Amino acid sequence: MDLRFSEEYESFRGEVRAFLKEHWPLSGAEAELPPAEQAGRFRERATAAGYLYRSIPSHYGGAEQPPDVLKATVIQEEWRRAHAPGEMRGIGPSMLVPTLIECGSEQQKEKFIRPTLRGDVQWCQGYSEPGSGSDLASLQTRAVLEDGEWVINGHKIWTSGAQHADYMFCLCRTEPDAGKHGGISYLLIDMHQPGIDVRPLRQMTGSADFNEVFLNDVRTPADWIVGKRGEGWIVSRATLKHERNMIGSAEQSQAIFDRLVGLARAERPGGPRSRDPHVRQGLAEIEGYVAAHRYSGYRQLTQAARGRDAGMAPLLNKITSTNLGDKMAKLAYDLIGEQGLCSPSFENMRAGRGESGWVGQYMWSLGMAIGGGTANIQRNVIAERGLGLPRDRAADQRSK
Repeated sequence: MDLRFSEEYESFRGEVRAFLKEHWPLSGAEAELPPAEQAGRFRERATAAGYLYRSIPSHYGGAEQPPDVLKATVIQEEWRRAHAPGEMRGIGPSMLVPTLIECGSEQQKEKFIRPTLRGDVQWCQGYSEPGSGSDLASLQTRAVLEDGEWVINGHKIWTSGAQHADYMFCLCRTEPDAGKHGGISYLLIDMHQPGIDVRPLRQMTGSADFNEVFLNDVRTPADWIVGKRGEGWIVSRATLKHERNMIGSAEQSQAIFDRLVGLARAERPGGPRSRDPHVRQGLAEIEGYVAAHRYSGYRQLTQAARGRDAGMAPLLNKITSTNLGDKMAKLAYDLIGEQGLCSPSFENMRAGRGESGWVGQYMWSLGMAIGGGTANIQRNVIAERGLGLPRDRAADQRSK
């Protein structure tokens, strides 16, 4: 196995490094700008040079470059090395934008993609409901077409970032007499209007990242429907695919593991915990899983570069990542000892700072097995679509 890049791609790597050396970090008066504005200016230049948003047409704000997964990988590696601002992440750029590219109308693409990529507008996802979590197709939020507008009534829950969002992409039942999966439509909704009540949900970490959203006679234009009426379930599968890819990153697992090793090696009374053979054994076991996750990614990359289908492997990314996150968080919780009794710090967790951040990491890891589809649902997807196993009989009965 040869994991080296060819001469062509190493030459391209040199071009990327030269660009980063010239443009990041910003210099002169621009270096005094607020960090968010600096990142925005850099992203614009990087996109114009063809390095960011490569698959998105230029008239929507992208670089419109020919597909090349190896060039994209080189760019990601060099961006991480330079600690440069990458593509805007989050629900809008990572989930909605690719869904609109795949399923949206020209008007929707023109209106929403560019400001979403720039970070000018924020999005939230209106999927789950109090009675419709893993069985999402049982959702009851209704949308009725009246005088050229959809009138929406219902209740969504576990809606990340709704308190900051400008828009929501929402699953609503528009065909009440249709089959369970066939009567759902995918609507875009302006969150700044009467009838929307956002109530934050306080988590055990102390933060409130999730919300419940009540929609009472909320209105949205008739043409803000993505895909065809009654085919929102098909569109939602596209969005969930991108969400699972976002959660299932091998690089993310590697970054958390590197922090875990640093925690084990940290000096403390009695010496670093990495001297303990049980701790070393735990780290070695996790490192094996991290390496397997990384090399599975290499295999998928190779298949993509050759224009081949990677088969079942991509279905494993999300569940592998969340399982790894759970293992690492549990070991870290053992390592921090009495610090585990302190209040969690979600901000420290995000920034990778201090032992208090690991308390938040431990608590947050419990929820990652749910986001983007629960672990058990994902196992069913792998079994049925990947291995061709028959559906569970009880599930078949519930879906009728």
